[in-house]
Amino acid sequence: MPRDPAVESRRVHAGHSVEHGRNPWGIAEIPETEKIMPETSAQEPSRPPVPATVADIMRPPLTTVQANDHVAGAAYLMRHEAATALVVLDAQTNRPMGLLTEADIVQLVADGRDADAVRIYDLMTTRLSVIKATASIREAANTMITGRFRHLPVVEDAGLIGMIDITDVCRALLDAPGG
Repeated sequence: MPRDPAVESRRVHAGHSVEHGRNPWGIAEIPETEKIMPETSAQEPSRPPVPATVADIMRPPLTTVQANDHVAGAAYLMRHEAATALVVLDAQTNRPMGLLTEADIVQLVADGRDADAVRIYDLMTTRLSVIKATASIREAANTMITGRFRHLPVVEDAGLIGMIDITDVCRALLDAPGG
């Protein structure tokens, strides 16, 4: 079998070429077989794009509630939707007017209050921070750290369009180059 000069040039180990069927360690090679090194590609393996804005990481607000609903109903929704927070919407404007979290419900139960008797408006956070979809992930992280909260509704002019939480933000920051 004729030898390919390009393959022969790759058959070098530690500066010694393979000659006369023997390698530098004296181990015989079978002449009919050749070890071909795979060509190396100049391209890096493709990685998914790094999230840059809140729009890249937000999830749709699948479950929302009204301020007049009972906390027990909200807790049921949270459990069945695997949600850790619910946005309370203003029915007329579709804008967030409050947020009800697992921590709020835990506090209610720890205080010995009845979740069937308490309305969401009695328990929800009303001084709500929101963020625009065009904001950077770092801006979202800064807002969450400054406000000491884990959930952030995403709004545009038409109202609520999504939700991010601390896990979404951390994951995006860890996926960033150097993260």
